[in-house]
Amino acid sequence: MGRDPGPPTTKMVAGAGFGSAGFCRPLLLLLLLLLGRAAARGGGMLYPRETPSRELKELGGLWSFRADFSPGRDAGFVQRWYRRPLRQTGPVIDMPVPASFNDITQDPNLENYIGWVWYEKEVLLPLRWLQDNFSTRVVLRFGSAHYYSIVWVNGVQVVEHEGGHLPFEADISSIVQGSPGVPCRITVALNNTLTPHTLPPGSIQYMDDKTRYPKNYFVQNIRFDFFNYAGIHRPVVLYTTPSVYIDDITVTTASSESVAMVQYQVSVVGSTLYSLSLSLRDQEGKVVATGDGAAGELKVLNPNLWWPYLMHENPGYRYSLEVKMQAQVNGALLEDLYTLPVGIRTVHVTSTQFLINGRPFYFHGVNKHEDADIRGKGLDWPLVMKDFNLLRWLGANSFRTSHYPYAEEIMDLCDAYGIVVIDECPGVGIKMVESFGNKSLQHHLDVMEELIRRDKNRPSVVMWSVANEPASELPPAAHYFKTLIAHTKALDPSRPVTFVTDANYALDHGAPYVDVICVNSYFSWYHDPGHLEVIPLQLTTQFESWYKTYQKPIIQSEYGADSVPGLHSDPPLMFSEEYQKALLSEYHSVFDKKRKEYVIGELIWNFADFMTNQGTTRVLGNKKGIFTRQRQPKSAAFVLRERYWKIANESSCLTPIIKSHNLFLK
Repeated sequence: MGRDPGPPTTKMVAGAGFGSAGFCRPLLLLLLLLLGRAAARGGGMLYPRETPSRELKELGGLWSFRADFSPGRDAGFVQRWYRRPLRQTGPVIDMPVPASFNDITQDPNLENYIGWVWYEKEVLLPLRWLQDNFSTRVVLRFGSAHYYSIVWVNGVQVVEHEGGHLPFEADISSIVQGSPGVPCRITVALNNTLTPHTLPPGSIQYMDDKTRYPKNYFVQNIRFDFFNYAGIHRPVVLYTTPSVYIDDITVTTASSESVAMVQYQVSVVGSTLYSLSLSLRDQEGKVVATGDGAAGELKVLNPNLWWPYLMHENPGYRYSLEVKMQAQVNGALLEDLYTLPVGIRTVHVTSTQFLINGRPFYFHGVNKHEDADIRGKGLDWPLVMKDFNLLRWLGANSFRTSHYPYAEEIMDLCDAYGIVVIDECPGVGIKMVESFGNKSLQHHLDVMEELIRRDKNRPSVVMWSVANEPASELPPAAHYFKTLIAHTKALDPSRPVTFVTDANYALDHGAPYVDVICVNSYFSWYHDPGHLEVIPLQLTTQFESWYKTYQKPIIQSEYGADSVPGLHSDPPLMFSEEYQKALLSEYHSVFDKKRKEYVIGELIWNFADFMTNQGTTRVLGNKKGIFTRQRQPKSAAFVLRERYWKIANESSCLTPIIKSHNLFLK
């Protein structure tokens, strides 16, 4: 393990690309001391929506971009690039947003760059946003940026955020109002360095052998198997609210056959003198329940429940909860309206089953990545829609957000289409002992707060996952996961909590605290490679050992094999499409026996091929996808499609639904 380049706050370190000149350590330490730590933000994080009281301006497109290649990676701070237009500081290039910056150019130094990069966008705001300082609030919001962000508006710092994959925002009203006609200059400094205390963790390793490496040469070590893309990955928007506004809404639901209860809690910021009224509308626009006040319960007769895909003829049913706030400010009436989609459903876990709305649910789905050619992890609507069409073609009813929260736009479609989600935080690659200390734990607790604040109202989210394949056999993992899972349950008592393990059942210190056992195994691939005949015994032993120990339902959360598209071999040999098919079939035969007992799901690794770091076992990325990175099916996709539709068809109540969709095995 290499030396860490600074104190624990090295989540913000300046860095260099692989094989390029490293940074000056004294300058780095000074920079870290100056910047300090970004604290977790309180309050709500409602998704920005246009309403009669709120306007929205999207800032996607081309931004000015500059990577800081100075020896200390600190030139942007020393020279205060945020004080003037970025083009005046030196050469800039155009960079699309949202997108990862790594694959956009032909520069290999940018492909593997570690350190600070700078983005800038100038935008003119509507005059009506700027004229009334007392009644209009202007907010700048980022869907996500990897990994540490500092944002300035017109040279004034407005927000600092630690971690990728989750949104952050800042009220910029006081900066932009009073200057109509003047462009609003947004500057972002972004650092993608990973340390033992970030999520995901990593470490900087210096190569000090001067006979083999240039001076100050270092690499960013990571313990996860996907490419560490960086950039502004999700939409950036400006939106308005009244100065007194609806800050947060929390909804939970309960139901029986003929009645449902929708419990709500609304927080308002800006005044203590306000009134709230609520209306719940069905999909035809009919009001089915009304309420008032900041907290209460709405009673819905004969409710349309939110059902998963292939469990009901109308999956993903959502009501619209219209919240209206009125307040008097300086003698004027202010009004704020926000509409929240609401799905009515319940989740319950027994020792052998996972129940949605009281009915057994079997996860037959996939693990995914936000990953594609050129754009990296950037949100791309054509790709998103292609993926959802493939999921439904496949007969998949679920996926895990491996290994980080996905874009809110993707989650919206899961809600709408009835795709069940295991919502996972970025806790992947937690392998080092120092990553189980109090500093790492506090950051992990903050991240779970941010994730739950964002996704708490989503009916598609049925379970939280706090980590993937941590070193849970280490003694510190016991306290770490006990604390983390208890904190998650306290934040949201309505959902079960898990983490995904690849540890031995007898050594796992975190498993006692989860509600569902999620286990990854790669028999005849990473273990006994090439020996398909060992799978039935080893997989059966795995299931029986875990269940005997914990008496909890089990999901096979990962399994699979790499296959190179077009590579064929009979008899099946590793990396051929035939071997991938054969391995899946061996696993499926055991699943079919154990799902009659306590196995409640199977999630293939992976939905599609994805990029990784370069290595002798990776040829342009991980090839375990049943689709290529370009979303073309391999032979295994058809095996899985036949299986998933067969599982769905086995329930007699689903047969007419499947036939009406005219999809089964077509």
